[in-house]
Amino acid sequence: MTVGLLTAPFGGEPLANVISFASEAGFDALEISAGPGSNHVDTTKLGKAEAKAIRAAVDAAGLEISSLACYANVTGPTPEAAKAGQDALKGTVKAAQLLGVDVVCCGAGQPPPGMSREQAIRELARPFYSKLCKDAEKSGIKLGLENWFATNIMNLDQFALMFAEVPNANFGLNFDPSHLYWQDICYLVAVEEFACRIFHTHAKDTEVRRHVKARIGNQTMGWWRYVIPGYGDIDWGVYIARLRRVGYNGVLSIEHEDSALGREEGFIKGLAHLKQFA
Repeated sequence: MTVGLLTAPFGGEPLANVISFASEAGFDALEISAGPGSNHVDTTKLGKAEAKAIRAAVDAAGLEISSLACYANVTGPTPEAAKAGQDALKGTVKAAQLLGVDVVCCGAGQPPPGMSREQAIRELARPFYSKLCKDAEKSGIKLGLENWFATNIMNLDQFALMFAEVPNANFGLNFDPSHLYWQDICYLVAVEEFACRIFHTHAKDTEVRRHVKARIGNQTMGWWRYVIPGYGDIDWGVYIARLRRVGYNGVLSIEHEDSALGREEGFIKGLAHLKQFA
């Protein structure tokens, strides 16, 4: 497997800075944040010349682009907001075509007010993603949904419903075990059940603060937090072995949301931990 990073924490800096850091630190890949106005891949300005320059810089650094990332909300909270999110994701798919990238990581949308996740999947996500998958397939591009708990795929039944409604072979997951762990959903069961849908993975850990949970219970926030791999409760050796066993040999892309570690420090420590198993 390879170890990469999501470029979002460097959002205020040019992509060249991220490429330099990732190469010097020993990373293999970049999951590049994309969308309107992005400092890394601005989908409203990207043309053939810009795409060629980005590819040349990444290649020269000995890196690969594991995916483009656009986590816009494509199902709400209003029809106008949903359209803006959908347009951003469509633009990212076009950017992936120009860059020769075969995975676009994205979100499953969030349920609008008054609508359940299941309704949002059937009524909003299905028509949008069915068409987008067909368009992306023409260029050999896969779409990987991050299973962030706030979106329409909070649990495994909702995973199953999403793929039943949109069964296209190029529609799958940017699988993140951290969002399942604190819900007491087994990430290993998820890996086995949805093996053929895992196109990309986020490497993010979860620390359950049991002393806090013992006081406030599990019906509020504050008793868990996202941390760099190796600083939480996920067993990365077992998890990565399970990914291998089901046939996944792609990227482990570190998503840095750990407030206890600095930006570069967190990425470097996460890389060191994952390299033991990857």
